[in-house]
Amino acid sequence: MIYSLDQINKVARKIINALEDHKIICINGDMGVGKTTLIKKIGEFLGVSDEIHSPTFSIVNEYHCNDDNPIYHFDFYRITNVLEAVNLGIEDYFYSNHLCFIEWSENITALLPEKYLNINIKLTSESQREISFESYDRRK
Repeated sequence: MIYSLDQINKVARKIINALEDHKIICINGDMGVGKTTLIKKIGEFLGVSDEIHSPTFSIVNEYHCNDDNPIYHFDFYRITNVLEAVNLGIEDYFYSNHLCFIEWSENITALLPEKYLNINIKLTSESQREISFESYDRRK
């Protein structure tokens, strides 16, 4: 699907509908492609009232939905080895049964749970992005 920023509401709703029972959502794409912008919009639709911003330096940010359930937002851009993520207690977050949005998941691939939703964003022009998503379930 190709979209522009004025269509981000439609894209965010489509992703929310695709979540089903997924709790781990990997958002992949080059720097500046709009990963955090998309997560902001998804959070808005899920009832997050706090301002969502990239956790590049904190690694993880926690937000709460209308129902007070937490949403975790990770940015693993600065992670240089998986041990750093393990030391953050990443597995506790991943298996908490709460939504986890992950930017730069390729830096912690070995730690991803068996089931997750993978979203890829690719810049097609200055004002348009191509987005695709697929479910992974390594249990099958």
